[in-house]
Amino acid sequence: MLRLENRTAVLVDEHPLWLDTVAQVVADLGVQVIGKATRASEALSIVTEHSPDLLITGIRMPEGEIDGIALVRESRLRVPDMEAIVLSMYDDTEHVEASFNAGASAYVLKSTHPDDLKSAIRQAFDPSVYFASDGRSSEKPLKSLDDVGLTRRELEILQLVAEGDSNAQLAKMLWITEQTVKFHLSNIYRKLGVSNRTEAARWAQLHGLLDHQPALTGER
Repeated sequence: MLRLENRTAVLVDEHPLWLDTVAQVVADLGVQVIGKATRASEALSIVTEHSPDLLITGIRMPEGEIDGIALVRESRLRVPDMEAIVLSMYDDTEHVEASFNAGASAYVLKSTHPDDLKSAIRQAFDPSVYFASDGRSSEKPLKSLDDVGLTRRELEILQLVAEGDSNAQLAKMLWITEQTVKFHLSNIYRKLGVSNRTEAARWAQLHGLLDHQPALTGER
């Protein structure tokens, strides 16, 4: 398991409770939290002063502040080598694409399991895993199941897609919205280097995923 003891992070969210929760996840990986902020302006000052390796931010900010997407863009102008992860409640394509265009390495839903956030953090620093910064797929598809870094939820959805289930069926079985299904599929396509359900299903078949039945669990 990749450990990140030499990495530093700044965490940003308008809700202090979320900061404490994410801090625990980050600490479990060995990453040192050098700053927490509830306002984008405060976070930008910390980033500018300490040049962290990682910024994890929500999107919504208090009135009068730039949002988290703009914070990612401004922060990476100051620290170009810094990785950034957007942790958001929004699962629409507009927010996802805007985050990647701003320079985010990954986009994670707040409804995800903590292990999925850990996976995103590890992958941000792992050169064997591709995270698009411009919303496009990698030119070189990743072949190994271990290398692509699918989260537990993404693997579950990929298995069901390969079995032929529709987005509506997936949403009903997993107790999530169809928009959330589309969000996860977008991430799956990006990681596998494919462009549609057919190619994703074929990838799953070639890697033996249909030999294992996914455990259907609702997101909490």
